[in-house]
Amino acid sequence: MSVLLSVKSLTKHFGALIVTDGVDLDVNAGEVHALIGPNGAGKSTLLAQVAGEIRPESGAICFDGTDITRLRPHQRARLHIGRTYQINSSFRSFSVRQNVMLAIIAASRVRPWTLFDRDRALAADADEILEEVGLAAMGDMSAVALPHGGLRQLEIALAIAAKARILLLDEPLAGIAAGEASAMIELLHRLRSRCALLLVEHDMDAVFALADRVTVLSEGRVIARGTPAEVADDENVRRVYLGGAA
Repeated sequence: MSVLLSVKSLTKHFGALIVTDGVDLDVNAGEVHALIGPNGAGKSTLLAQVAGEIRPESGAICFDGTDITRLRPHQRARLHIGRTYQINSSFRSFSVRQNVMLAIIAASRVRPWTLFDRDRALAADADEILEEVGLAAMGDMSAVALPHGGLRQLEIALAIAAKARILLLDEPLAGIAAGEASAMIELLHRLRSRCALLLVEHDMDAVFALADRVTVLSEGRVIARGTPAEVADDENVRRVYLGGAA
């Protein structure tokens, strides 16, 4: 399996606080790679560095063999690096369908006024994606009216529309009702056929159901990596994060 994303010796500090300390991480094509650890471990900051929102002090980030360490977020997006957030980032005054249509247009790099709301084929493509993520009945709804779980589904629809090759997910199950969690896990499982996933998540049931490999951060450092079973059996991980006897 080929390496799609490679992070080498990534270091970032804010003043005296080191938030990522020489982090190494690889994500293979088609892989679900989970990033776990206690609050303040540096997980979201690591995602932000991969997305280009925060620039590291040192280290390198390569995507599909290209050094992207100094690229801006929009340049990384053009390489089909997708990103979701703990706080939803869709255009909430637009309809659900319009949000997806905009993402399709952005990925095609054509002028939006030549297509937007004029091309039935474009709307049909958006509806296919909404069907895939479970929002087929909500295409005409304003995004602001979606429940929290629906907003999470919409973000994934936007990543599909943008043809993401890797999707950086920051706590996709946060705030989702218990009854919706299993549907989200199934959606993420299906998504792996389209792109690799780098997943930050505190729900360990979801992590162990989805992940091929897990990297554990504590105080900005990698303390363990391996399969979910290997990480669950690691005494240091249990002591620092999962609980149980050291």
